[in-house]
Amino acid sequence: ESDNPLPQENKQTNQSIKSIKHTMSADELADIDDGDLPEPSLKNIIDQTTLQWVFVGGKGGVGKTTTSCCLGVQLAKSRKKVLIVSTDPAHNLSDAFCQKIGREPTPIEGFDNLSAMEIDANNDMEEMQRNMNEQGTEDDGGLSSMLSELTNSIPGIDEAMSFSELMKQVQGMDFDVVVFDTAPTGHTLRLLSFPTILEKALGKVMELKDRFGGLIGQATAMMGENPGATQDAILGRLEETRTVINKVNDMFQDPAMTTFVCVCIPEFLSIYETERLVQELSKFGIDSHNIVVNQVLFPEKDAEELSEWYTKTKASLPTEAQEICAKMMARKRMQDKYIGQCFDLYGEDFNVTLMPLLDHEVRGTERLKDFSEFLTNPIDIEE
Repeated sequence: ESDNPLPQENKQTNQSIKSIKHTMSADELADIDDGDLPEPSLKNIIDQTTLQWVFVGGKGGVGKTTTSCCLGVQLAKSRKKVLIVSTDPAHNLSDAFCQKIGREPTPIEGFDNLSAMEIDANNDMEEMQRNMNEQGTEDDGGLSSMLSELTNSIPGIDEAMSFSELMKQVQGMDFDVVVFDTAPTGHTLRLLSFPTILEKALGKVMELKDRFGGLIGQATAMMGENPGATQDAILGRLEETRTVINKVNDMFQDPAMTTFVCVCIPEFLSIYETERLVQELSKFGIDSHNIVVNQVLFPEKDAEELSEWYTKTKASLPTEAQEICAKMMARKRMQDKYIGQCFDLYGEDFNVTLMPLLDHEVRGTERLKDFSEFLTNPIDIEE
């Protein structure tokens, strides 16, 4: 295995990944002293009553939605009103809870204080664009439409404004805590950079106004229109959006109000993505001190124990059973290696929670309730 199979995106990230490349054996993992590590559960999030925003993110396919739903279930035990919001275009909340969930907060069956909603940034932006264009047609013969086209030519501005609308909507609701089931890492990092995007967007539009405002004004004045009012309306909308986003950004950077839960599975690419996410969150000033490791085979055992059992019983097993067990053992050894690296890299500062791989899918309220218990009742890796 190469010592540096990673793309050269970020020198600091590559160096950090190299630091965990030394392999931690299964018995080293077993020697980890729980007393020296933060509690391996998400109980710290449940106990922190000041939290208002909890983001759950990570690489695609690692179980973010399941983790978000389970965290929402646990929070509902101690909070008055909990909302789970999916910002991933490929929504899965409806599938997880086995009920239809729409763009408005939908009460979850079996709870009186838990709701969920799925938002679509593209649809929201198209609706907002339609409204602006209709207003422009009525008021100024299309100048508003032209300025909105200029505004939307700035990369990322559509998502930023849509996110702003979402935050205004959520802030107007009476929820104690909101859990965000986010899109895969790249989309989430873009979401966190929206304040910067909007700042640049507003500056660009102001620059265009200063440069061409006189020319546009003369042209529209000849047609008997009032360009000043239209420009002020468009810029006012952007300014309002920027104000909301900056306010939200201040809250996101307050560890008493916001935290980010990183979700991964015990495989190299997922651990690498988690490291990149942790570094980016640090760069944005967003608190992150919880990592959930999903799909863990027998988290209470290590590969050495299972290997001893397999050695003793191998001769009595049919050939097909031996092949199945050998494949399972290979997977378990690989997982133990990356779980060891995860504890080695994050164990001193992060609450690392191991979630077991089950024999069935976690779908429906009852199974989510049962599975969510693993988030707050840590599995002892030394048993």
